[in-house]
Amino acid sequence: MRFNPRANIGGGRVRDAGGGGGFGGGGMRGGGMRLPMPGGSRAGGGLGGILIIVLFVVLSQCVGGGGGTAGGGGFGLDTGQMGQPRGIEGDSERYANCRTGEDANQDVDCARMAVAYSLEQYWAKTLRDQAGTDLQPAAINTFSGGVNTQCGQASSDVGPFYCPADQQIYLDTTFFADVLERQLGGQGGDFVEPYVLGHEYGHHISNLLGSLGKVRTQQGPESDAVRLELQADCYAGMWTAAAESTTDAQGVAIFEDLDDGDIAEALDSAKAVGDDRIQQRSGSGVDPESWTHGSSEQRQRWFDIGFDEGTLEACDTFSASEL
Repeated sequence: MRFNPRANIGGGRVRDAGGGGGFGGGGMRGGGMRLPMPGGSRAGGGLGGILIIVLFVVLSQCVGGGGGTAGGGGFGLDTGQMGQPRGIEGDSERYANCRTGEDANQDVDCARMAVAYSLEQYWAKTLRDQAGTDLQPAAINTFSGGVNTQCGQASSDVGPFYCPADQQIYLDTTFFADVLERQLGGQGGDFVEPYVLGHEYGHHISNLLGSLGKVRTQQGPESDAVRLELQADCYAGMWTAAAESTTDAQGVAIFEDLDDGDIAEALDSAKAVGDDRIQQRSGSGVDPESWTHGSSEQRQRWFDIGFDEGTLEACDTFSASEL
């Protein structure tokens, strides 16, 4: 993965909440879609302490919800001063020096900003062309320790997640090395985080188009919860296939190169967070009836569908007769 040194990445909606510490009581309101993680703790190197891995969505904030987004199933974006989304405390200078694609090639934080900008540019065009609607952009927030959101408080153990109540994405960036690679056995690589961000942005697109409101069943290999997660993987595949065609405001390509190795890293990450893979690594038997995110094979297949087909229609997992 390489970014175009001439690209202006300053439009990427990424900010840092800094270190918020842990959370005391409460936690995410209404629970959410959690991976099956029996036994152990993060501190002790096990899997059980990671309450939600990569693919989190607070269903109670969406099912039957109203609001002013496309499709009637989302929520309006609550903004504070200077148009910044509410839900995170403070800001740091973490991204202050991220201006060009060359900065993104040299610094992982700037790479995150470039990815965020590419995602926004891609989905603005795709929603307009394929759904006849305008994108309400999602902000991406990094934090350490803990963070306050409109879905409640979360600690770093939550992993990357999307909060539909404030239409924002949150992640502690230590997740990728600490959990995805060391605990879940992912191979790592520089395209792992872009895949995860693509997936979480996919949840935002599902929210805008009303798919979140379709979720009724929350466990099982063909449950609505699994269909929602596979749709986000499909949307991540759509963006990945088109990432090299995304441009900044002046029409300069944001990415210079994505190769087969980058796609392999994305597919390996999808495999690592399959429900069956996590159950196997945790020492328990594989139990499809407890799945909330889909098997490794399903997750890779739907990423491929999005990558190959490139349409919202192809990613309609809720109409699919077979997952």
